[in-house]
Amino acid sequence: MKRLERPGWDEYFMQMAQVVAGRSTCLRRQVGAVIVKDKQILSTGYNGSPSGLSHCAEKGCLRQQLGIPSGERAEICRAVHAEQNALVQAAKHGVVINGADIYTTVQPCVLCTKLLINAGIKRVFYLYPYPDSLALELATEADLELVQLNLQEAEG
Repeated sequence: MKRLERPGWDEYFMQMAQVVAGRSTCLRRQVGAVIVKDKQILSTGYNGSPSGLSHCAEKGCLRQQLGIPSGERAEICRAVHAEQNALVQAAKHGVVINGADIYTTVQPCVLCTKLLINAGIKRVFYLYPYPDSLALELATEADLELVQLNLQEAEG
């Protein structure tokens, strides 16, 4: 019997983030996030409407209706971002995340970047870039390490 190739840790956690993204209720972009420390998953989150509220599929996308481009006016959105949901879930359940890493399918926006910095996240691994220059500036100033992964290269 042929032995299957085991993924490395970064690949493994990013694959988990991709699975989590499958729960997203956002019409524009499905994002998943996994907070990890010492090779253990501490919390997960995906982007979608706050608990108990109507999903974007039911209400429509306000950003899309207003023609707001990606990377701008993030506050005009029904959804809670994946990174925000992962942080909230950790807090809700009393999970300490200071010094942890986060794996997210899309590079965090400025709002999420500020929260990740204050939560003590040390490294952000992501697949797809996001056009937010202020997020990059703040991450650099805070020594929040941003690492773009390429799973095709890792798998090949």
